[in-house]
Amino acid sequence: MKLTIIHDSFGRPSMLRKDWGFAALVEFDGQRILFDTGNNARTFAGNCSALGIDLRALDYAVISHRHGDHTSGLSHLLEVNPGLPIHTPEETYGVFGSALFGSFYPRCHSLPAYFQYYDGNPPEVIRHGTPWPDANFVWVKETTEVSPGVFLIPVISDVPGTREMREISMGLRTPRGLVLIAGCSHPGIEKIVEASRSIAERILCIFGGLHLVLTREEEIRRVVSTLRDGFHVEHMAPGHCTGEPGFAAIREIFGERCLFAGLGESIEL
Repeated sequence: MKLTIIHDSFGRPSMLRKDWGFAALVEFDGQRILFDTGNNARTFAGNCSALGIDLRALDYAVISHRHGDHTSGLSHLLEVNPGLPIHTPEETYGVFGSALFGSFYPRCHSLPAYFQYYDGNPPEVIRHGTPWPDANFVWVKETTEVSPGVFLIPVISDVPGTREMREISMGLRTPRGLVLIAGCSHPGIEKIVEASRSIAERILCIFGGLHLVLTREEEIRRVVSTLRDGFHVEHMAPGHCTGEPGFAAIREIFGERCLFAGLGESIEL
């Protein structure tokens, strides 16, 4: 497999434009999958062009969660590849749209028709709006193998600020273990790893954001040490919202098993 970082805010000097957010191209067993779309459509488009990434040649895309620093490139993606299947978290009234049965609410037939929803004749399904009404969204509610060896792992956050938000991480099952790709890890990377163990016990590598950017140093070290000693993660390739103290702790604790995954890097495993 190969993972190329399209959008992030750190990296070696290059012509690519750095910006907060995350996007990556995943190439796995002949499949080309876009994971997230970054913080700015023009930056996303420019970096794709500079890296020679053809968004028309994708098999599908995955959006980890609803935050703008992971979704803002969707407008460009849909211009280039409008029919592409895009897997997103299933959230009622979420930004990716959703649906409920028309009978989801209690009825009161004694009201005049003009005082009843839909004049007393609700549709069979009520579809909720989205800023991208023509997108081919595929809602994901539970861990699913969406293509050979590729699993989407939705986990619900219980952390203040993102409580009840569902975030999708991607698991790639390889003979050497699971490669786990996280957008932001809002539910907590430990909780995400626990959820991934239904696919494979052995974790070959964790890529992406660990959301430790504002975490106290002692908690950062506890989390990173647990990944190494408790979950026996073999390699780490941190990015995005892991934070500079998090980068430092991972470099120290994992040593040579810390892979550099800055903007423009292509990491092969």
